[in-house]
Amino acid sequence: MTATGILSLETLNDFLLKNKGKTVFVEHEVKSLLRNMGLPVPKGIFIDKEARLPAMSHKLSALSYPLVAKVSSVKITSKSDVKGIRFGIKNEDELKDAVSGLMQIDNAEGVLVEEMAPQGLEVIIGGVIDRQFGPIVMFGLGGVFVELFKDVAFGLAPLDKDNALWLIKQIKGYKLLEGYRGSPPVDINALADIIIAVSEITATDMIKEIDLNPVALYPQGAMILDAKLEILMD
Repeated sequence: MTATGILSLETLNDFLLKNKGKTVFVEHEVKSLLRNMGLPVPKGIFIDKEARLPAMSHKLSALSYPLVAKVSSVKITSKSDVKGIRFGIKNEDELKDAVSGLMQIDNAEGVLVEEMAPQGLEVIIGGVIDRQFGPIVMFGLGGVFVELFKDVAFGLAPLDKDNALWLIKQIKGYKLLEGYRGSPPVDINALADIIIAVSEITATDMIKEIDLNPVALYPQGAMILDAKLEILMD
């Protein structure tokens, strides 16, 4: 196992020990794990349903507008389906209205407030334990590309840098990553680093599934915009 892989395993172990007994993790919990692994996630604050918004104002003041607010619950599989996302929040009054509304959604456990990331080329990265092949990692273009064209590629986890770069080139839409019709090329190395980390998490055989969707890619860097994680039961 590489040094990076050892770090991934230690970080995951620490995370699971602190959350002993849980098997399904919501966005802010997964992003905390990813942040501790050195992966790029937006700056954000989680507001528990029992917390009072005024008491969180000091922490929220550390965030820069515009913001996005998202409902959080293990019982909500799609935030979009329950209208559980508010984009482009420009000031404190809009934030209060957004948080108050999201807290009223059935099964809401809290609200994640984050700085809005710039638009980028969206991809998906995931890992799962396959009954036949064992731990595998998946990569593909996001949005309509994965929904309509199923443009995804798979590799056996864990992946090293060369294999991660090979996996990236397997999708039909790879030219979009290189820059297409005036759009700039994205940061392939930043993308490869996230794929490697996901592959290492998957290869620990501790997780059932990890899903980063979407991940925004930029000419320099990347940002994980949403994340889910489910671990195997003991």
